[in-house]
Amino acid sequence: MKTFVATSLVLVGAESAVSELTFDVAAAKNRPVTKVITLLKDMLKQLEKEAEEDEEIYDQLACWCETNDKEKTKSISDAEATIEDLTNKIEELTASSARLSTEIKNLEKEVAENQEALDAATAIRQKELAEFNAEEKDALAAISALKSAVTVLGKHNGAFLQVSSSTMSGIAASVQMQLAKHSEVFKGVLTHHERRSLAAFIQSPADYFDAEPTFKQSYAPQSGEIFGILNQMKESFETNLADSQKEEMTNQKAYEDLKAAKVDEIAAGQDQIDKKTQELASTDEKLAESKENLEDTKKSLAADEEFLMMLKEKCSGTDAEWEERQKNSSIGDGGLLQGVGCVEF
Repeated sequence: MKTFVATSLVLVGAESAVSELTFDVAAAKNRPVTKVITLLKDMLKQLEKEAEEDEEIYDQLACWCETNDKEKTKSISDAEATIEDLTNKIEELTASSARLSTEIKNLEKEVAENQEALDAATAIRQKELAEFNAEEKDALAAISALKSAVTVLGKHNGAFLQVSSSTMSGIAASVQMQLAKHSEVFKGVLTHHERRSLAAFIQSPADYFDAEPTFKQSYAPQSGEIFGILNQMKESFETNLADSQKEEMTNQKAYEDLKAAKVDEIAAGQDQIDKKTQELASTDEKLAESKENLEDTKKSLAADEEFLMMLKEKCSGTDAEWEERQKNSSIGDGGLLQGVGCVEF
């Protein structure tokens, strides 16, 4: 009996103790310390969330920095290579432009010289032709005059027929004129004796062919000599005329050959000038375009270099700022964790 009572008292005491313990746990939830702990835990979660968001933003910014750094570095490298290529191209085009300009000037000089040579040859040919035409006209006139004289005298030479005084005077005047006009032609043709005989005939033509035969007219060898001299003069003119005509044909052929050659040379030279002028225009256009591209590329390079420098500076500052934030965040998180642990303890 005593044992039961004792056991019952122990159980009642234990139950009473459990009731008191349960009461303390429920009440603790509303204590100020519990609220502080909850607040600290909420702050820790918020900091962790903010840290994750900061890390995401930093990762995006780091990606942007890295991407732009690579792109601008490559762009700068490409621009430097382009500048080198354009510089070499400009040098080549400048040299080509100078070469073409010199070649065009030389060709223009050659064409001008060929044209001058052709003009000079044409002027000479025209002068020669004019001289030939005048000489041919004179020669034909002389031949005609001598032929008439020979014809008239030939009719009377052997038969001692009468020749009027006016006819004889006309023949003598014509012979005198031809001798004076073409003295160079008869040099080496007429002997000194023949010239004296012609002079005597010119002085007194009637002494050779008259109506009433004189001593001289009766002397057939003298009249025959005059006839022969005049005939010789006519043949000399005819020979000289034929030679002059042949020479004229030769000169005309030589001129035509020269003209054809010069015309071809001028045409070929002008064709080269036209082609090289077009090539020069194209070269100068490419040169101007290359210079413009070079200036644009230099400006683009300067802008990229400035941007890259700013990018590196900004991204470097961002990295330093991120490291500082990480450091401060670690300290803050650690402090909160320690605070929570202390309060809970």
